[in-house]
Amino acid sequence: MLELKDVKKTYLGGSTALDGINLTIGPGEIVGLFGENGAGKTTLMKCVLGLLRYQGTIALDGAPVTTRNIARLSFATCEHSYFPALTAKAHRAFYQEHFPNFRAKRFEALMDFFQLPMGKAIRGFSTGQKNQFEVILALSQGADYILMDEPFAGNDIFNREDFYKVLLGILEPEESILLSTHLLEEVQHFIGRAVLLHQGKVAGDVTTLELEEQGRGLMDFVKETYRYQADRVSRALDHLTDRE
Repeated sequence: MLELKDVKKTYLGGSTALDGINLTIGPGEIVGLFGENGAGKTTLMKCVLGLLRYQGTIALDGAPVTTRNIARLSFATCEHSYFPALTAKAHRAFYQEHFPNFRAKRFEALMDFFQLPMGKAIRGFSTGQKNQFEVILALSQGADYILMDEPFAGNDIFNREDFYKVLLGILEPEESILLSTHLLEEVQHFIGRAVLLHQGKVAGDVTTLELEEQGRGLMDFVKETYRYQADRVSRALDHLTDRE
């Protein structure tokens, strides 16, 4: 179980990115992490991975995240974490050497799914291909908790939709995913739970089953939680028209 207790993160200058986050993710959960730009989604993931200092506690099955258990976490980020000069084949060899639970068959299957070349340096990939490869590495590492931060940038909608289906088919029961994305409507049938951040706090936490039982969709829940003003566009246009 991945557990965050009263996690706070303040950057130099005094801006608060996370303000008392309490969150628990169990084995086998697929959780969507949503929020406006600056809500704290990326900061939360980087704190979990130990890439940022923070206050509070983050634990894996009751133990702090250290070099002893960090391999149970993997990260797919649009900032990229691969070695650009290496080929996919070289990455496979590197990961097999350093991660005992590396899933070689999954790696090869996903490379084939995305039709990515094994012998080409990653720096020669397109933006979409680089993001695909980043996701492949995160899914193949053999981690229990797979964190994805806007992983599908640069990919067309058909690739994304097919990938969700493939991902549901390959995940093991104990594997958990925390997915940060703005593509709410695309992932609403893929995730099992939605966590909403607002100004560094958890503003909402609900399962998709609960939403179904209430007769609400994910977008309805998000708009209600953020108190979305349906007339904001018309008010802005009226204001601009008045000024002219």
